[in-house]
Amino acid sequence: MAPGGTLAGEMRVPGDKSISHRAIMLGALADGETIVTGFLEGADSLATLAAFRRMGVEIEGPRAGRVCIRGVGRDGLQAPSAPLDVGNAGTAMRLLCGLLAGQPFASTLVGDASLSRRPMRRVTEPLARMGADIETSAAGTAPLSIRAVLRLHGIDYAMPVASAQVKSCLLLAGLYADGETCVSEPAVTRDHTERMLATFDYPVRRAGHRVCISGGARLRAAPVEVPADISSAAFFLVGASIADAADISLPAVGINPTRIGVLNILEAMGADISVTHRRQCGAEPVADLRVRSAPLRGIEIPAAQVPLAIDEFPALFVAAACADGETLLRGAEELRVKESDRIAVMAAGLAQLGVDAEVLPDGIRIQGRGRAPLSGGSVDSHGDHRIAMAFAMAALRADAPLLVRDCANVDTSFPGFAALAAGAGLRIAEATE
Repeated sequence: MAPGGTLAGEMRVPGDKSISHRAIMLGALADGETIVTGFLEGADSLATLAAFRRMGVEIEGPRAGRVCIRGVGRDGLQAPSAPLDVGNAGTAMRLLCGLLAGQPFASTLVGDASLSRRPMRRVTEPLARMGADIETSAAGTAPLSIRAVLRLHGIDYAMPVASAQVKSCLLLAGLYADGETCVSEPAVTRDHTERMLATFDYPVRRAGHRVCISGGARLRAAPVEVPADISSAAFFLVGASIADAADISLPAVGINPTRIGVLNILEAMGADISVTHRRQCGAEPVADLRVRSAPLRGIEIPAAQVPLAIDEFPALFVAAACADGETLLRGAEELRVKESDRIAVMAAGLAQLGVDAEVLPDGIRIQGRGRAPLSGGSVDSHGDHRIAMAFAMAALRADAPLLVRDCANVDTSFPGFAALAAGAGLRIAEATE
């Protein structure tokens, strides 16, 4: 990236990745035909789509974000003839693990090198309590070998760490379990699975941080409209906040209350963000966002906001680097087991840009540079799509060219990122080394 520049105009970011995964999964298990619009045509969600095709589900598309799923019903999946490769998609692997745990056939889930380092016992251990028979590597990672079982049984599980993927995994397993499956979370996490189960007419009981379903009911096909992904919008929210004379609009962004930590944190830092035209997009709330340049200040990030912004922290760390004063994040151990150790990798990259960042066991302390420019140089994203895009935005405040290495995985969540960002004013170009 060349240094400086600004962001301006209207840009539509791709469809929500979390919702796209779940639309394919529940649409495949439903009775009838499900039409999905706004589907994210990124590598992660396409891996989920391919996995269900391998299990006998007829799926047309995607074409311009439209997918037609001819559901096979709750008990209609077929045994795949080979391992299901979900690439870099952690959501796909963990949710599929729950869904496949109760099938009358064996299956194996594999992923790329990055995903194969991520912990999976957080789902396999509670699934074992439900009667699942799953083998991991000695390190508790993929590949996951799932053996056929006659039936699962419901459990009442209190999650030790807030995780929407663990919660969703157990709820999907609960579809195939005798009795009731209940999951309690220590802090609120994204609730797309619960909302979509209700959309597909599957009974869900929610009370505070506890959600329960009973096994054996059917899912009924329903249209799914996928909103723009707030996790993808986050890079432009930060970029426009830190750039000079920026003014951008982001239409139809999902503002699910369990996902708006990035908005809450940026506003607490002094960002100029307008949220207008609030409306429903199927089961999900959406709104149009407008963000303009504003001086940011460092804050201590409230603990309650951490699970609401867990995927957006790489972008938020760049905002903190350009804020006046110190930003402190605690209680975010989950960032250390994402596509990379996002705390360590971001701290190393920020140091290359002249930012003082102290790694903490459960977070990070960042001394913002205020209006002082960031240094240019070279940073390594370690194959983490969100880190690559976060540092791309840092170029808006750099005083020399910035090279971000290992960016191929950007397409997992945000295909076309470079072109969209360039159209808005980011001085970005593909580099050959």
